Amino acid sequence: MPMLPPSQKPPPSGRRKRRSSHANPPPTMPIAIGTKAPDFTLKTSTAEGLKDVKLSDNFGKKKTVILFFPLAFSGPCTQEMCDVTAGLGDYSGLNAEVYGISVDSPLAQAAWAKQSKISVTLLSDLDKKVAAAYGVIFPGLLGIGDTAARAAFVIGTDGIVQYAEQTPTPKDLPNFAAVKAALAK
Repeated sequence: MPMLPPSQKPPPSGRRKRRSSHANPPPTMPIAIGTKAPDFTLKTSTAEGLKDVKLSDNFGKKKTVILFFPLAFSGPCTQEMCDVTAGLGDYSGLNAEVYGISVDSPLAQAAWAKQSKISVTLLSDLDKKVAAAYGVIFPGLLGIGDTAARAAFVIGTDGIVQYAEQTPTPKDLPNFAAVKAALAK
């Protein structure tokens, strides 16, 4: 039997390792509660044009709810952002700013927001760096490429993560009661 390099040796059972596919990607873990939230500056589309939004601008002033979602114009994402839009008063009453983040362009997000009457501030993570920093990349969604997983974070005025949740599937919505409970602490 020829000698194989360690990386090509079959597992001890004699079966060959099966190459992983993105059909059932392994779940990723979001950053942990109690850690410093990765700061970011992302683009949003406003009536005046593109504008930068920086997370740390909220530090010392208000809490921040970050909602990662996979794609604009999809059913579950539209439901989530429309529901959050309807409850924005609840979040401002808890001294919180709400940001929705996806890998869509700011122009696509703006068209979707207009069509669906979404008033949550939508931020474009087109290069997926922020989703990666928060540990919420969903590999190979629907065979079209990597997107943000559906996830929710509450960031305190001190910049520390107070709540972190990644849903089991892109179709599941975050536990908004738990998000609001974390804001109320």
